[in-house]
Amino acid sequence: MTAARDGDFRRLPETAEGVVAELTAVFNQIMDRSTHFNGEVQRVKRELVRHGRLDERLSASPGQGDWTTRVNDVNHLLDALVAPAANATRVLDAVAGGDLTQRVDLHDGSRQLRGDLRRLGRAVNKMVDQLSLFTGEVTRVAREVGTEGRLGGRAKVQGLSGSWRDVTEAVNTMASRLTAQVRDIALVTTAVARGDLTRTVTVEATGELLELKLTVNTMVDQLSAFADEV
Repeated sequence: MTAARDGDFRRLPETAEGVVAELTAVFNQIMDRSTHFNGEVQRVKRELVRHGRLDERLSASPGQGDWTTRVNDVNHLLDALVAPAANATRVLDAVAGGDLTQRVDLHDGSRQLRGDLRRLGRAVNKMVDQLSLFTGEVTRVAREVGTEGRLGGRAKVQGLSGSWRDVTEAVNTMASRLTAQVRDIALVTTAVARGDLTRTVTVEATGELLELKLTVNTMVDQLSAFADEV
């Protein structure tokens, strides 16, 4: 009994008779059940730590009463810890596949998640919300400009922060510059079409738009010179 108290769960030799034999048998059964429980805990820990398996649980105890209760309590604890992580993994997998509609459920059945588990779920959901808002706004502006030919659209940055906000503002800057350049070129070409050769493209431009600006201005200069000759 002293050895068992100190963590030594070895069985007693069953050599006695009578009452001592009965006590020895009961003691050995207690040791067997303790050894089984401890072995199951070690097995599940090994599967979790070494192999990353989150679905392992303790097998049923050979005993009844509190033996079974201990096993069930540990398994329920594992469920409570693993379920939110598995839920977060499901959402992250969906995001990796381009699905931004999934969210982490902040409830475990009828019970709300609390503490660190709730913070984990909310952090994942906030990330998905920001990514969804970002992609939605950028896609909207790209569709308005590229497909519908509507200039002047801007992606909303409200609710975004950090890199999400930086990228969205960069898209807005690009869209604003493109809008100003195209509108200035359109204004000049419209004026030319109406016979007004006094206007030139003045907006700042680079790259191919700069080439277009120079081409339009050269055309206006040549038309103006031709008109003066006539």
